[in-house]
Amino acid sequence: MNPVFYTLPIALVLDFVMGDPHWLPHPIRWMGTAIARCEPRFRRLIADPFWAGTALALVLIASATGATLLALKVAGLVHPTARTIVEIVLIYFALSARSLGTAALTVHAALRQPDLEAARCRLAMIVGRDVNSLSRAGIIRAAVETVAENLVDGFIAPLLYAAVGGAPLAMAYKMINTLDSMVGYKNKQYVLFGRAAARIDDAANYIPARLAVPLIAAAAHWIGSKGTAAFKTALLDGRHHTSPNAGYPEAAFAGALGLRLGGPNLYGRQLVAKPYIGRNRTPARRRHILKACQLMYVTALVAGVCFYGLQLMLHNLGL
Repeated sequence: MNPVFYTLPIALVLDFVMGDPHWLPHPIRWMGTAIARCEPRFRRLIADPFWAGTALALVLIASATGATLLALKVAGLVHPTARTIVEIVLIYFALSARSLGTAALTVHAALRQPDLEAARCRLAMIVGRDVNSLSRAGIIRAAVETVAENLVDGFIAPLLYAAVGGAPLAMAYKMINTLDSMVGYKNKQYVLFGRAAARIDDAANYIPARLAVPLIAAAAHWIGSKGTAAFKTALLDGRHHTSPNAGYPEAAFAGALGLRLGGPNLYGRQLVAKPYIGRNRTPARRRHILKACQLMYVTALVAGVCFYGLQLMLHNLGL
């Protein structure tokens, strides 16, 4: 049987069942190490911070793609089955639905305690904003927002790229996303150095973020939530975000859950005046984190079916 018929489904099952065990060597962590080690070298080699950051991004994206192609080639020389196993494992490593859900649920569990410090500590591990001043409702909204946004970064986008270009394209995307998360900031240190990484990440997520809207709406309808509201809210408020992409899944989640997300937040002690997303003002409750995780998992399942169909269609067309 041609590996195209089972590579993606097995990788999906592995992600849903195993998540991201910390005892496994993980290429995404290697990517982070490579970025941290290469940044000072590129800054020394190229005086202009913009061009230094651009060179870093292009070299590391090309390196991730090349290393993946080489690993598949070497495995294929050993045995075709070895190549298939390597591809399955690499695609599995590119996905993170289970780990995202687990992280959000630790915040949900910590909110059982009257003291919010435990919940803030758990939340700080998965968001970039300052959490020290967040109220209970603020913690819940932040957890829902990160589930919505990271559904695209951690699952929909890498799965789409894996369906189109296999493990090499999925790994290229993960390097792009890791670069953005490490150097794509607008502070003094990275506003020029990380600009190319941020722009490449915006381009890579442009289609996946918009594809996420009908997928989330379909999933919301399936679980008896507000599928139509999810779609309409994404159309109305998806552009109301400082990111060109993150607003679309967040708005879809806001519509499906009946919440208002977004708004001003502190990042590195600096107030960032983000617009509000969503028209409803239902009080944020602890159960909304559970509903967000449920919506995320069902959306991931819907995306898996759709992108598997896309992969089979491309295969049948000889692409």
